[in-house]
Amino acid sequence: MSTDYQQAREALGARLRELRYSCPDEGRLTGQGLAQRLGWPGSKVSKLENGKQTATPEDLRAWADATGQPDAYSELASRLTGFESHIRSWRRALANGFKPVHESLSKEIDRSAEIWVWEEAVIAGLAQTPEYARHVIRRYSELLGPASDIEDAVRARMKRQEWLYQPGRKLRVLMWEAALRSLICPPSVLIAQLDRLSGLIGMDTVELGIIPFTASVKIVPANGFWILDGRLIVAEDWHAELWLDDTDNIALYTRVWRTLQESAVYGADAQNVINAARRALRDHR
Repeated sequence: MSTDYQQAREALGARLRELRYSCPDEGRLTGQGLAQRLGWPGSKVSKLENGKQTATPEDLRAWADATGQPDAYSELASRLTGFESHIRSWRRALANGFKPVHESLSKEIDRSAEIWVWEEAVIAGLAQTPEYARHVIRRYSELLGPASDIEDAVRARMKRQEWLYQPGRKLRVLMWEAALRSLICPPSVLIAQLDRLSGLIGMDTVELGIIPFTASVKIVPANGFWILDGRLIVAEDWHAELWLDDTDNIALYTRVWRTLQESAVYGADAQNVINAARRALRDHR
């Protein structure tokens, strides 16, 4: 977990403790006393106050009311929004299924004119076929918890691709060769996906670069991310999706993308890498 995120969570916990100490009807309300009022385990109060657990908006509303200071809720909610806008826990984001998560990112994509993407081990979402997307989403569902809306999520991801066919858009995507060969799906599905990828080469809205296994690289080809219009970074980790909009991080991720680009091949050379991956898959079958 990032240091900035943890510090913000601890600061929120300290503010919650202040409210408990200043409870107008009892003065310094004990943690156990507050837990009893709320019907919570005593450990939950401790974890929230010490930054060991992230509060929900409902937790904050209940805390403000139980400490007799309901007007403090708006301040608490603002603090929570401030740090959760940067790190969005998969566990909490997926509580309502995959489709809302896809739609949230789609809104940002829709208002973007230029997107830079780096993917090290999976085909970029804006280039995925429905069947490939289905397998990717299903794998995440198996890891993070069963979801009943996989088909809705696939449709949302496919609808997002309409962005590619709108005038004035530009997708600049870099992928490591591993993305062309990772069998997250059956070989037949990946072959169809590679055909789709080949079809994107030459589109005026798409610039596709591939880093071959044989290329020299200046940094480790890891950690997929998106840069939207140079205003927002969206990066995925196992526990959360990071949304970063500060100048320093935007500059860092842009530098990473440009450094990776130095090792990429384009056009006919990229097509040759795709063809080699396709041939290997046919031999695999």
